[in-house]
Amino acid sequence: MAKYMFKGKYAAEGVRGLLKDGGSSRIQHISKLFSDHGCTLELAYFAYGEDDVVGFADMPDTTTATAMSLAVNASGVVKVSIIPLITPEEIDAASKMAVNYKPAGS
Repeated sequence: MAKYMFKGKYAAEGVRGLLKDGGSSRIQHISKLFSDHGCTLELAYFAYGEDDVVGFADMPDTTTATAMSLAVNASGVVKVSIIPLITPEEIDAASKMAVNYKPAGS
C-alpha cells in the first residue's frame, strides 16, 4: 500500500457538526471511512490555520484515493486534499531516470 497525506478545511456546516459531535467522534468516522475502503488511518490531528484536519493513511491505490476525495468533496462540508507521499527510495529511482524535456521557448 502507498502512503498518503490528507488535509481538509471545514465549511461552516462541517464546523457546526464538529462542535456538536466532538473531535473524537469525527476521527472515528474518518477511521471507519478509511477501513471500509481498504485503507488504514495512521494518525489524524485537528489544526487551525489553513487546514482544520491533517493526517496520514495507507491506501491501496490512486483509484481508491481519488474516489474517496471525490465523495468527501462532493459533500460540500469539507474541502479535502489527498496527497501521495514519495519515499526516499522512489526519489532515488526517479533521479536516475533519463527524461528528455524541452522547456517552452528554448
